Amino acid sequence: MDVKSAFLNGVLQEEVYMAQPEGFVDPHHPNHVYVLEKALYGLKQAPRVWYETLTKFLLASGFKKDTVDTTLFLKRQGDDLILIQIYVDDIILGSTNPKFCKKFSKIMETKFEMSMMGELNFFLGLQEKQLPEGIFINQAKYINDILKKFNISDSSVMKTPMATGTLLDADPSGKPIDQEVYHSMIGSLLYLTASRSDIIYLKGSPNLGLWYPKDSRFELTVFTDADHAGCKLYRKCTSGSCQFIGDKLVSWTSKKQNCVSTSTAEAEYVAAASCCSQVLWMTTQLRDFGYNYKRVPIYCDSKSAISITANPVQHSKTKHIDVRYHFIKDHVEKGNIEIHFVQTDFQLADLFTKPLDEKRFQFLISKLGMLNMS
Repeated sequence: MDVKSAFLNGVLQEEVYMAQPEGFVDPHHPNHVYVLEKALYGLKQAPRVWYETLTKFLLASGFKKDTVDTTLFLKRQGDDLILIQIYVDDIILGSTNPKFCKKFSKIMETKFEMSMMGELNFFLGLQEKQLPEGIFINQAKYINDILKKFNISDSSVMKTPMATGTLLDADPSGKPIDQEVYHSMIGSLLYLTASRSDIIYLKGSPNLGLWYPKDSRFELTVFTDADHAGCKLYRKCTSGSCQFIGDKLVSWTSKKQNCVSTSTAEAEYVAAASCCSQVLWMTTQLRDFGYNYKRVPIYCDSKSAISITANPVQHSKTKHIDVRYHFIKDHVEKGNIEIHFVQTDFQLADLFTKPLDEKRFQFLISKLGMLNMS
């Protein structure tokens, strides 16, 4: 759904003046300026006042603003749900009952000049293929575009994101890189993580994406892991986690921890705490959809880290850990989450923390619910 001249619908609440545009200058008052009543494209207030105007209209129409995402609006009618997602002047809508989509479009037409764009198949670099069996999401076109942009379309194909045994270290005598190109490349890759948990071997798998089968089961499951930099003390660690609804990946993260860990157990504990905060955010989001989750299972392959979360007493070996990471204990006691042990062979978060061989990598990719739909 596309709202035509969307920004012109926004009524300004503050005084804004503009010079008389070329070709429309009043010959009797050439030095006068206009005071704007409504927003214009290019005005910095325009997106905000348009959002406020649309929000008031949706709330008056019976929609509720999502707790987490303020650009998402929801409305329930009996057992059916309609969702409205706003991105500037574009609107995505979906419902468990198709007739509510048609009803909403008619409501919008009474207030705004707009056009229906049909079934969603491409949006903000994301390609959505809707099939009777489910929905497939990938970014093949976006991948091919960034390969051309950075002149690496002819590069060799890799079978895994990183070869096993690779050691990354600073190279003081190396050739300096162009920081502008580097920042642009990193920005492009960050957006790619919306549908890809692997961002290195893109040329060999542009059609890899997330597959959401119809009528799949709906349960929230989490895996968390950390790599303690080869177990060298006082090194920052890489932590990774992935969240699933049913068997399909819905969120993942991999980053260097912003604290120093002195042991593998501590690194795993800090990673689990960071993962817990993501789980709480996700359960808040799902609550607005009518799903209330308690005792969300978090799988960790460190029994020592699990013991720390279950121990109400702070011993000398754990009291130095930043207090902000101990909130995970509180949520274990409240029953919001549960920490379970998982063998390393079935630790899906390994994909985000260490280089793997091709067989192991392909196994984890399949378990994440990703398919190569060429």
